Amino acid sequence: MRVVTWNLWWRFGPWEARQKAILGVLRELRPDVVGLQEVWSAGRENLAEWLAAELGMHWAWGPSPAPERWQRKVGDATVGIGDAVLSRWPVADHAVLPLPAPADVADGRVALHARLATPDYDIPFFTTHLTSAPHASAVRCRQVRALAEFVAERRGGTPFPPVVTGDFNAWPDSDEIRLFGGHRTAPAVPGQVFYDAWEYADPTAPAFTWDSANPYAAVALCPSSRIDYIHVGPPGPGGLGHVRGVRRAGDGPVDGVWPSDHAAVVADLDGG
Repeated sequence: MRVVTWNLWWRFGPWEARQKAILGVLRELRPDVVGLQEVWSAGRENLAEWLAAELGMHWAWGPSPAPERWQRKVGDATVGIGDAVLSRWPVADHAVLPLPAPADVADGRVALHARLATPDYDIPFFTTHLTSAPHASAVRCRQVRALAEFVAERRGGTPFPPVVTGDFNAWPDSDEIRLFGGHRTAPAVPGQVFYDAWEYADPTAPAFTWDSANPYAAVALCPSSRIDYIHVGPPGPGGLGHVRGVRRAGDGPVDGVWPSDHAAVVADLDGG
């Protein structure tokens, strides 16, 4: 089972040209499940719906309840933002969790759960987008606690471990990533552990998902870092959910257009 997570940079930059580049990358990757962040909606149009139709996939949508700060950035109050899931299998159920944040950094971020109905078992799949402010590690810790509780409530009834994807806006050694993983410090939910899929990668492989080699990222003048994740619970019976390999993708131009300011993360898991 191939899993992808990708922040699509909403309606920033040359978004119409980028939309085609995003589709090109996903077509080449042939994923089974995709977690998407910064997905736009406008009227009856939705980027995730369009991608799903082009790729022949099912989809689920988690809109932001408070997109106003985003809308002011592009000067358009009609464009929504949220997270989405694309899936080769039907979405049997889905739910949206607004993430906690104080007023100074609150911009309507959410977590989205999609329960995917494969012929053999359900897959509890999640995607999210945490607060981005560099000083807001404590806020992200609150958010990963809420996310972990959300996962714990919805992970059961299936042998497949939960898969949690997203832009966590945090480095691998940060408090919030260690807290969510739960094996380098006490877990956010007692007994609930997640492995960072990148731990299974070739240690020499390019790892930055926020990379100054990308011109859209370079203008922010922030250090290159790995801030996008695929987290998987300990494998289920027969090794279900074991990470076979992981790499980044979408980390170069497509027909001269960079698809996003983030690179995608791609992991191959046993099962599905």
